[in-house]
Amino acid sequence: MSVHVAICIVGFRNGDDIARCVAAIEAATYPDFEIVICENGGEAAAGRLLAMLPPVLGAGQGLRVIQAPGNLGFAGGINLCLAATPAADAWWLLNPDTEPGPEALAALVARLEVGDCDAVGCTLHRPDGRIQSYGGRWRSWLSRTESLGIGARLEDPVDAAVIERAQNYLNGASMLVGRRFLETAGPMREDYFLYCEEVEWCVRALNLGLRLGFAPAARVLHAQGTTTGAGGAARRRARGPVHLNERNKILMTRDLTPARVPVAAVTAAVGLLLRYGRRGAWRQFGWGLAGWWAGLRGERGAPPWMRV
Repeated sequence: MSVHVAICIVGFRNGDDIARCVAAIEAATYPDFEIVICENGGEAAAGRLLAMLPPVLGAGQGLRVIQAPGNLGFAGGINLCLAATPAADAWWLLNPDTEPGPEALAALVARLEVGDCDAVGCTLHRPDGRIQSYGGRWRSWLSRTESLGIGARLEDPVDAAVIERAQNYLNGASMLVGRRFLETAGPMREDYFLYCEEVEWCVRALNLGLRLGFAPAARVLHAQGTTTGAGGAARRRARGPVHLNERNKILMTRDLTPARVPVAAVTAAVGLLLRYGRRGAWRQFGWGLAGWWAGLRGERGAPPWMRV
């Protein structure tokens, strides 16, 4: 019996990105899927998206656009997509600025069907062919995420078993989760709003006895940061992703390993200084420090200056 996959995409006024993503999905060799898109950017953005995209793809797969009641953030948008597709067997979370290869979905489903894991990550790469992530490692004492394989070349060999032993989270730009994962771990935490939600989700799932897999043949191109301004050089990064990334790493430490917060707070502050200060990105350092402090104070949801 075929695994029916609901492909979940969250957008924010970036219809061109989503159109490219959908065109890449349409070339998938695995045919049993539907696409559901949550538009967080309001009625006009949802209308433009509906006008750009067909309700049915060339091979008959359905496509729906759901207008969110407000800017729900990534987690809220994904949860809306999950709730809208209760009959699916698995859910493929895809960033709008990704372009999956034709074999990507087939490789993800094949790994999930082996039966020894509950969610599957992919080979996420940049346009220049360099690896962004095979998966990730959350370091709670450091309040830090580490991408596995970052900087490697797409043609380099990779040992899937080594990645599966090392990773404790999957990159949320492209991850396939099965029904057991969703029913056991529950939905994403919407109070994070944006960034680290998938890290917390995966670590929470592991703590509940679930397992993470890796499908190296599932290749997904990721432009990274076209929606949020998170990509590029340190001095060009936008306030939102810098603030929320630092805040949510502290929140995640508080939520999962609260006894480690005193140590993690210090190491996170040092890491912030090294990341931005040594590059002369003092404006970004200030935004990150504000996020760090917001995390220590327990602030959640969208910051007031990001609400739509």
